Amino acid sequence: MKKADLAKNDAKKLMGKMVAPGTAAFGNTAAPAIDKREQRKRDQALGLVPFAVKLNSELVKQVQALAAENGGDLNGTVAELLAKGLAAPK
Repeated sequence: MKKADLAKNDAKKLMGKMVAPGTAAFGNTAAPAIDKREQRKRDQALGLVPFAVKLNSELVKQVQALAAENGGDLNGTVAELLAKGLAAPK
């Protein structure tokens, strides 16, 4: 990498830290954001496991609409749908 490229990368990192979510502006008393490591520990304590799948966009829109209709939590809605689907007689 060239020296100019390294300087650009450093500048991008600095700018990303300045506008990162959870950083409080001067005089703003926002609650500190939970870092990814803490969130992972909380999820593990609850027995949650990350599970990525690729779905059709129309199906995702339906699940998102159902989650919004039921109160908002997408993870809970997907878990509920999977449990119902697996418990259904074949």
